[in-house]
Parts: sequence; C-alpha cells; structure tokens
Amino acid sequence: MATSTSPSLLARTDAIVAELARTCDRLLADGTIVPQERLEEFYARFAARFGSAALKARDGKDLLEHIHDHGNRGSLVYWLEFKDDEELPAYFGSIAGGSALKFGIYRRKESGAWMTGANTNQITLTDEQAIDAARRHRDQLVAASAVFEAAGTETDDATYARVQRQLSLAAPDIYDTAWVHKYLHMLFPAKLDDYHVSAYQRFHLLKLLQVPPAEQGRFAAAGRFVALARKLAIPMCHLTRSLNEMNGRPYRYWRVGTSDETTSHWPMMRDGSLVAIGWKALGDLSELAPDVVSIEKVRNQLATHYTKSTPSVIGRAARQIVNFVAVMAEGHIVLACSGARVLGVGEVVGGYRYDAQAPFPHQRPVKWRDLSEWRMPEAEGLQTTVHELKKHVQNILAIEERIAIGAPTLPIPVPELLVLTKPDPDARQPPPYAAASRIPDFKDSPIGQHILRALDRKSQVILYGPPGTGKTHWAEFATSELAAQWAFGQPFEALTEERRARVVGADKPLVRTCCFHPSYGYEDFIEGHRPETTNGALSFALRDGIFKTACQDAAADPDHRYYLLIDEINRGDIPRIFGELLTLLEKPRRDKVSLVLPLSGKAFRVPGNLFVVGTMNTADRSIALLDVALRRRFAFVELMPDPGVLKLARVGGVPLGPLLELINQRIRDKIGRDARNLQIGHSFFLDGSRPLATTALLRRVLLEDVIPLLEEYCYEDWTALEGILGNKLVDGAGQRVRRELFEDKNEDGLLAILNTLDSSLATSNDATSSDLSAAVESADSEGDDDDEGEPSSSASSGG
Repeated sequence: MATSTSPSLLARTDAIVAELARTCDRLLADGTIVPQERLEEFYARFAARFGSAALKARDGKDLLEHIHDHGNRGSLVYWLEFKDDEELPAYFGSIAGGSALKFGIYRRKESGAWMTGANTNQITLTDEQAIDAARRHRDQLVAASAVFEAAGTETDDATYARVQRQLSLAAPDIYDTAWVHKYLHMLFPAKLDDYHVSAYQRFHLLKLLQVPPAEQGRFAAAGRFVALARKLAIPMCHLTRSLNEMNGRPYRYWRVGTSDETTSHWPMMRDGSLVAIGWKALGDLSELAPDVVSIEKVRNQLATHYTKSTPSVIGRAARQIVNFVAVMAEGHIVLACSGARVLGVGEVVGGYRYDAQAPFPHQRPVKWRDLSEWRMPEAEGLQTTVHELKKHVQNILAIEERIAIGAPTLPIPVPELLVLTKPDPDARQPPPYAAASRIPDFKDSPIGQHILRALDRKSQVILYGPPGTGKTHWAEFATSELAAQWAFGQPFEALTEERRARVVGADKPLVRTCCFHPSYGYEDFIEGHRPETTNGALSFALRDGIFKTACQDAAADPDHRYYLLIDEINRGDIPRIFGELLTLLEKPRRDKVSLVLPLSGKAFRVPGNLFVVGTMNTADRSIALLDVALRRRFAFVELMPDPGVLKLARVGGVPLGPLLELINQRIRDKIGRDARNLQIGHSFFLDGSRPLATTALLRRVLLEDVIPLLEEYCYEDWTALEGILGNKLVDGAGQRVRRELFEDKNEDGLLAILNTLDSSLATSNDATSSDLSAAVESADSEGDDDDEGEPSSSASSGG
C-alpha cells in the first residue's frame, strides 16, 4: 500500500510498523489501553442495548427516547457522545462538539420539545413526527448494519468503496455522519476503524507512508486500518490509540522561500534553526491575528512602504505574511525551499518573533528534521514566499518519508473562520470581518467563503457560470445574510418581520436589486430625465437611478453596509450603463475620489460601505467578452454544475446525479467550442432546495426546461442533439424530439429509456457525492492563490 517498493521505503515502513507494535505493548502495559477481553465486554454490552435486534424490538415513544433523548443516560446518543464510566469508557473515538442537531433531531432541555432543522432555522416537531424520524433512523441503522454483516473479509480499497456505496443506499439520510460511523464501529470493530472524521484517517495513512484511497468518504479508508490491525494481531481500538500516541493530531504543511532577489538566506535559517521572511519595513507584527482584520492592516502597511507594487501583489503578500505570523503554529511542518528544491524540513517549535537586525526579520523557530536536499514531486507554490502545501498528496507523502519516524505530538490549533462583527466606531475604515458571531451555513460553505473574500478584497463580485448553478440564489442569500448580520448580529432567517423589512423592504433597504437587459441604461442606473405629468402638462424631470440612490443612502448611513444585487449583469451594455462612474468602483478610490455628473452637475462618489454583487450566465456571454474595465474592477466566483447536490436522489429508478453528469459530459463532447459554459446546472433537478421527488415532475423538467435549452444549444444541428439525448428521445433524421414519450401513458417507457441512456446509469448504485467547493473556482482576473505572484521588487521577500 506504500507508493514505492524501494528498499529504503520498505525499511522505513517496516520500522514504522515495528514502532507501532512497541507503542501498543507499552500502552497496554501501563494501563492506557485495556486488554482485549475487556474491550470485547464493552462491545458486547453496546450491541446488546443498541444492536439491530434491540432497535427492532422497540417502537413509538419508547424507540424515540431510546435513540435520541440526550437527557436519558441510557439512550444511544448519550452512549455515543458522553458515556465514560466502568460500563463503557470513552475509548472508541470522540464525536463530541457541535450541536445536538448533528443527530438529526434532539429534545430541547428547557421545553421538552423535539427539534430538527439547522442551527439558525430550527423546526419544532410533533411527537408523531419525531417518532417517524426515529423509525427512519432505526430502519437505516438496521440496514447499514446488514451491509457490514454481509461484507466479507477483504480489505482492499475497492471493497470498502463498494461498502460505502451500499451504505449510501441503505442509510441515505444518516450514513455520512460521525455518530453513525461510531455506531457501526461499536458493532463491527473488526471491520471498521474508530476515526470518525476523514481528515484523521487520511493523516494517519500518510504517517504510515501510504497514499490515501482515491475514494472520498468516512468508510473508504477503513480497509487500510483493518489490514494493519490484522497484521499486528491487535484490536482496532488498540491500533488507533497507538497511532494517536505516535503521530499526534493532524498538522499543516508550509513551503517558505529562502531567497530575495539577490541573496539566499538559507545559511542563516539553517544555522539559526529558524525560517524567516522579509518585508522589513513593516516592523514588529506580533499583534497580528488569523483574520481578515490583520490582512487589511498588513495590506495598508504594504501599500504605504512598497509603493511600486500593484494592489493585487500587495493583497497576496498580505495574506502570506499573516499566514506566516498568525496561522502557522507549533507542530506544523515547514519546508525551506529555493524554487522546487527543498533545502530543509523542520517542525515549528515556537511562536513568531521579530529580529530588527536581521535581513529577514520575521521569524519562526524550528527543529530541523531533515537537512538533505531534494525536489518536491509536484510543483506547488513556487511563486510564493509562504504557501500552504495541500494540493498534491505526493508532496505530503514525500515530506512524511523524510521525517519518518516520530511525528510531533503537540496539539495543533486551527485558526478561527472568517466571521462578521459590528464595526469599531473609532475606526476610520472598519474591516468587514472579525472574530465574532458567525453566519452558519452561508459562511461555512466554500461558496460563502469565496464571496466573503472577494467582497473584502474588491467590494464587488460577479457570480458566473452555466444556467441552473445557483448564481441568483447565492447572490440573494449572500446579500441578505451579510446585511442582516452586520446590522443586527443575526442571520436573516432569524430576524423579526420588522428587521427583515429593513434589510429587503421598500423604504431605503440595505439590499436592493435590479436586472440588466439590452434596453437598460445610464438613466436607470445613475440619473436621467424621465417624463412626468404636472397639472396636465407633460414635462421631463431629472431622477436618480438605483445605483446613485443606493450610494447616497449608504453615504448618509456609514454604520450599516448596503448591497446592490445586479442580476444578469452581462446582458446590459456595461459602458453605457455605468458611464464615467466605472472608475469610482475601485476600492482604493471609494470615499476619496468624486466626479461631477454631466446631467445634474453635482459631485458624486461611491462610499466604501456599498457592495455590489452581480450574476452572469455564461451560456449568454463568456467572461472573455465582458468589458475589460468591468473585469478589472470585479472579482469573479465561478459556480459550476454539482451533481453532489442531488445526493442519492432517484426518480423512477433514474439516478439524478449521474444523469446530470451524463448530459453535461455529452454537451462537452458534442457541442464543441465553449461547451463548458453551456452545461446545465443542478438546480434543473431541484424542487426548491430538494431533489425532484416524482416522475411527473421529472418529465415536466425534461420536456419544458432541459430539452428546449439543449435545442437552443444545438440549433438546427439535430445530430448533436441526438448525440446528447440518444436516438430513442431524438429522431435526428426526422428532426424532432419524440415528445409523445413524455405523456402520462408512456411514463414507464420514458424511465426505461433514461436508465439506458448509458450503461453507467443502469449499473449505478449511487448518485455522485461531491463538495460544493468542487463547483466553485475563483476566477479573479489577477490570478489565483495556488500560484500567487511574487511581490514586485519593491516588496519582495523570498522565493
């Protein structure tokens, strides 16, 4: 399972396994882990109370309380999360943390009511609804147990990938949760590890010098641990606790450049047991924190001291500096590099320090673990001074090979996520985010993070992508959530009706919306003369447009943040609509530069507390065709079709996720140039926020939404349309769609055709599962963060 069969690597692997065996013996001898006989008693006790037979014997309120009542010390959820006594000690992996909603439902202590939903949108259940939920969970737990009961003794990756797919079908609502993973481990400890979070599984595999399985998910890597436990002839619980003892918690990996434009500072770093970066003019940075407040502070300092650098270079340098000072932590691994050459691998052993006499004054002490020179297998972060290594697993594996055996065991702090807070009234230009109250769901999502960072950096962002990828949804969600959180410290859904009206109501709302179209003009957006009747006489009056009004309201109310949502921004004539004001959108010019409007003759400026969020359908127009001035002033966040949103949904046996993937693959194959922008999004197969649930709705969506769009893409090219939908749905020779198949009487035949569009659909046991982050890519015209440009010579630090 290692990536190489070289003698040296095999020797390292053997040494790790031998050390693992010795660690287990030591922990057993000193009583840290209990003997196998005692473990078997604990597992048997759990199975007797919560195994399939025990769950099937209960129903109604008794079942509900037996599974989900945290206040009942005999309940399943209590035993999984809190139980730690002679009856069942806490040996089997923790799932503590987060809210009780991670179990799907819980009983509120204060009122005794059963609750479900999200943290910010909790829903009260009736007793019968709660019982129904418990029954579903019971049935799915029983079905998941049957999957493991039927699983053989094979431990290869393919076997466990298949088990994971079977679990996704047997327990679709709950299988991908930490509590169900722990439940199944307690029943099948010889077949499943007790690392209930994937990040821990992958970390320990890398420490074992193994490339983790390509399949993602909580169950995909289990076979590796099962195989190792069998090899050592020890219980799974002993194996994982021994790995924890040897490896500690997961840590992060960083590449740090060692040279400026003329000099290598590696000898100073090597001999001084430290890594360091330049930017000497910034002075001591000890007060920095891992948040955007600090990034903004450093950005301003860089702009003051390194005037020859461009704003984009300064922004990237600021993030690197904050990463080095405030995010990098003790126990992290750092590579001192010159280009792709690794000069040393060290463990960070202390906090940030500032040495004013050193040419590279910002420093972190390290313990060098390896000082031999080698090259990273995959180029990563070569154009940055400080870069977190996480893109290529081969690089991480190569690092672990160098430092095997004996990883640091210090706990690794993780920086707080970016969150929103009210501004400091004494601050002249308050930063948009700081460590305070969070926006669950929105901010914690990859798309939300992209939008937050883009608005912080440029104050305006365009969400772009093919039709049906959720651009308008995310734009509306982002603007209402951010405005609500800034103004009231609460998510939008938690606001009272009065406060919601302040956010999106009619009287000077914090969020305003417009939609561009070919006839939309300067007079609609900025100002213009409009006809009106006064005392029966027609005249033309000068009226302010939506953008000018929003700017005036925001300038008059600096304590709040205002948002303008421009839907379909690419459908308007951008130069005509924005006119001379496009230049005022640039963040550095806001609140500082004003222009005289040609119609009213009044000075006008764009305030810093107005943010613009636009949407753009790339099926109508590519980013490449946008006005260059607009592209330079907006950040761009791409939203692509994501079959994972459809999860495991099937309608009439048709798996929606794989169907979407198949259609888009054929679009890319058959349409040719720009086909990537002409795919169809996942929202075509959603009814609100849920996947389509009925065959009647699926037929309507295909006939009324999907097929007309594909006909437009393949205008007069019936061969291409037939290639996408197949000759059973499209008569290419007759140049028609077989619409009769979508009638009620032909439903079974249509479903059979859809299931046989491709063999992969007929044999698919699951719908694809992917993270939303795979559907979102930052497309800022200045470049992305994986290969950030070095600061210009005036702000250069190291390479």
